[in-house]
Amino acid sequence: MAEEKDQEFVEYLVKALVDHPEDVKTERTVDEMGVLLTLHLNPEDMGQVIGRQGQTAKSIRTLLRVVGAKRKSRVNLKIHEPEGSRRAPRGDSNNMSADKELSADIDEFKL
Repeated sequence: MAEEKDQEFVEYLVKALVDHPEDVKTERTVDEMGVLLTLHLNPEDMGQVIGRQGQTAKSIRTLLRVVGAKRKSRVNLKIHEPEGSRRAPRGDSNNMSADKELSADIDEFKL
């Protein structure tokens, strides 16, 4: 049970972030490379867990490294992309034009 504290930690953290906490599940596998936690969640919650430019996922992985270091193990997180997730393709031109419009609006309000 002591070895599974990392799994409990991830589930607790992610359930606090998402709209569908009942759908949060983790799988824990151990091999010679360390511990791999695979996170399964509702497709609608993918954006909340990954965050803007992946910052939330990066932060969760950093916290997991700390938890693993405390127990002298390497812990990695894999976020399983469920079928039906609504991720926009990279380099979507609509997102770029929206970013330019937002920048123009911000520049307009600078003092």
